[in-house]
Amino acid sequence: MRLGVLDIGSNTVHLLVVDAHHGAAPVPAHSYKNEMRLAEHILDGELISGTGVDALVAFIHSAQQVAEDFGVTETLAFATSAIREASNGDDVLREIRERTGIDLEVLSGDDEARLTFLAVRRWYGWSSGRLLVLDIGGGSLEIASGTDEAPDVAVSLPLGAGRLTRAFLLEDPASPDELRAMRKHVRATIADITGRIARAGEPRHVVATSKTFRSLARIAGAASSSEGLFVRRRLDREDLRMWVPKLAAMTGEERGELPGVSPGRASQLLAGAIVAESAMDLLEVDRLEIGPWALREGVILERLDRLAR
Repeated sequence: MRLGVLDIGSNTVHLLVVDAHHGAAPVPAHSYKNEMRLAEHILDGELISGTGVDALVAFIHSAQQVAEDFGVTETLAFATSAIREASNGDDVLREIRERTGIDLEVLSGDDEARLTFLAVRRWYGWSSGRLLVLDIGGGSLEIASGTDEAPDVAVSLPLGAGRLTRAFLLEDPASPDELRAMRKHVRATIADITGRIARAGEPRHVVATSKTFRSLARIAGAASSSEGLFVRRRLDREDLRMWVPKLAAMTGEERGELPGVSPGRASQLLAGAIVAESAMDLLEVDRLEIGPWALREGVILERLDRLAR
């Protein structure tokens, strides 16, 4: 069957068209996306602005046309932290339903961690043993660990790269005081849950997903995305430690010129790097692998599993 997956994230809104069958790997057929940065449309009081809703509705209309053009028979539509945390989130969902006919499912942070973990488990298989999975989004950091297809522990922390950039990094380049305050906040938040992760057991394989981790691995020397899904990409803590002060000294425009860094995400890369370095330090991860499957694939796989029952 041909599925469409409509992902309304804090940074990017994305329609992924895939050919999917139970027992087989989903095969991408088309990708249509826009770096809308929906979280930047949240006003004081945590309200998503009318302008933001209009932009989202316009994208969904265009995505519906793309899905029709590519023969999609079912669309799985979901939203993450930007709508989940907006105080008018229910009103936004209602307006989207009325104007587009799309009924968005709002995933909890734990659901994001769980579904991302499922995708990573299916990609790497049982031989990878206990997995530790990290994902840095625009609004949150997800961490999950387990030996089965469902994680033993899954947590979501409000440490997304976009969120932290807006809250702490007001200068460009960031000032030392801004960096110190953000680093202190990030490490204290992660340290609060490290005991839960450690008690789950030592991982045999550590995997990171998300655009932030892919960009950090790329600037540290990993293969470009053009070389395909099956090239192994890794990120070492020592390489990351070397790059954080370099990124801190750059402007957002300068970071946008680095390999694998899109101009739209460049301003958030420093915050993402500090979250990544902090997580690797506190969870005692020396090296991780960049996984090609993440939340969207997890949503697809869970849907196919349900259809097969």
